[in-house]
Amino acid sequence: MPLTPEERQSFLAEPHIGALSVSAGPERGPLTVPIWYQYHPGGELWLLTGPESEKMRRIRAAGRFSLMVQRVQPTVRYVSVEGPVTGVEAVPDARHREMVERYLPPEQVEGYLAYAAAELGEHIMVRMRPERWLSADLG
Repeated sequence: MPLTPEERQSFLAEPHIGALSVSAGPERGPLTVPIWYQYHPGGELWLLTGPESEKMRRIRAAGRFSLMVQRVQPTVRYVSVEGPVTGVEAVPDARHREMVERYLPPEQVEGYLAYAAAELGEHIMVRMRPERWLSADLG
């Protein structure tokens, strides 16, 4: 059964691991990778990635991407969104912290931020405006 607009936005706002998909060209299926993301109901979805990563090169070429999130308990539920990229910019420290705090326990946040600064290199923030939604709760 499809979710209402409020249910699907609320579900997308939960800290699921997303499956990002973006066109990989006419001779290939889409590039699909797991990713952390952030979303607040009614707003844009955003994620962080390396500026020269494969996914970023594909996002730049396509100008849009899809993200799907799901759960299996207590019922199978999913939300998929697709839309255009609305911005690519440097990641403010506060946004990086927000993303890490969304996914990691408080005692791991500082260690991860230090690791990311020392080992992961530059990241950028990619914003997307959800235009098309698919959703269902199969329970």
